Amino acid sequence: MKKLKITPNLLIDSINLFSSWNKIDENDAKNLGKSISKCLSLTSLTLNLWKNSIGDNGAMHLGEGISKCVTLTSLNLSLWDNSIGDNGAKYLGEGISKCVNLTSLDLILIENNIGDNGAKYLGEGISNCVTLTSLNLNLWKNNIGDNGAMYLEEGISKCVTLTTLNLNLWKNSISEKGAKYLGEGLSMCISITSLDLNLSDNSIDENGAKYLGEGISKIVTLTYLNLNLWNNSIGGNGAKYLGEGILKCVTLTSLNLHLG
Repeated sequence: MKKLKITPNLLIDSINLFSSWNKIDENDAKNLGKSISKCLSLTSLTLNLWKNSIGDNGAMHLGEGISKCVTLTSLNLSLWDNSIGDNGAKYLGEGISKCVNLTSLDLILIENNIGDNGAKYLGEGISNCVTLTSLNLNLWKNNIGDNGAMYLEEGISKCVTLTTLNLNLWKNSISEKGAKYLGEGLSMCISITSLDLNLSDNSIDENGAKYLGEGISKIVTLTYLNLNLWNNSIGGNGAKYLGEGILKCVTLTSLNLHLG
């Protein structure tokens, strides 16, 4: 598919584009970014472009386009499996940082290769979205380690109005240290009522589980918790620490705990 674009219209306030498995490359992303940048009244934007060939340069063009949409309140950007590295994440983070009116952000970068540096750029971008109430950040299989976890939580912790957080870091390289950073960040998200945290298939031990439990125990407004830690090494003591933390969430009404 070539010359993918949207006809600019200053009155458009919502765009939903689904174009997966369509061999979209950086030139198509450039056309799309230019078109989006001219839709100055947008409040809602959904771009589902997974399984294409956008790459870092394409991410740059999309980020530049999104940065012009300063009236956005809802952004859903799915770029699953698009050969995006840390540079691409940088451009996306810079674009998102300009959308200071966002209340809902869904960013899905599954099976790319953003690494710790890419996580840093995304964290910095998210930290500027201080009006967010809902954040869905899906970064599984991205070679993110402990430092990347730290950068992400530094950004998320700035979003003090968050009530819903879905953070999926399945199959990365996070250990006890990264779990500590995540726990510390979560402890600052005191307005969250719904937390979905997936850290499956990492390298978290019982001490890491302890830090997560301590962080979760500080979220006194929590009513829903889905915690997935299968294929780690938390052991019996780690499960105990998690349980002790969760017991302090006295407003919790729904709990899903996956530790297998």
